[in-house]
Amino acid sequence: MARPHPRLETEIKLRIESPATTRRLLARLGYSIATPRVFESNTIFDTPDARLRRAQNLLRLRQAGARNTIAFKGPPIEGKYKVRPEVESDFTDPTAMREILGGLGLRPVFRYEKYRTEYRKPRQPGSVMLDETPIGDFVELEGPPNWIDRAAKELGYSAAEYITDSYGILYLAHCESKRLRPGHMLFSGRK
Repeated sequence: MARPHPRLETEIKLRIESPATTRRLLARLGYSIATPRVFESNTIFDTPDARLRRAQNLLRLRQAGARNTIAFKGPPIEGKYKVRPEVESDFTDPTAMREILGGLGLRPVFRYEKYRTEYRKPRQPGSVMLDETPIGDFVELEGPPNWIDRAAKELGYSAAEYITDSYGILYLAHCESKRLRPGHMLFSGRK
């Protein structure tokens, strides 16, 4: 049986001040909504001894509206962009998938939520994701490096403003800056 070949995911994040202002800017620049705003619940799984994290790997379950995905991400490649191998697949039964992962000795270690809207521009190779999170709002640019640079520039950002950290790392930095005890990155009122 042939093994799946992971694709290399290339992306950066940019902190934004206002989702409404960013939506208007994206429309002016010719971007349209490819995937309407949806609530995402993400759960990171690992072994009790954090073997995946120590190897800089990540296993994530995502529920986004009616779509469920599982993704494995390999160690990041150092550089200007966040680049890492990724294999992702849809699945239908979240409860069964959690039981399967538990049977393999994996457990949930971090949960994070966001609202995401995906934008695309005709004949362009990348996507702009507008992410509204409990720790602030971001756009994520995913695509080839030269496209990321052009898109960031047209949005008014320089390479010095690129963020390559995961939402987990950003959440920990947020908690440290606010002197909060880290838990899960959830919207208030959710457990």
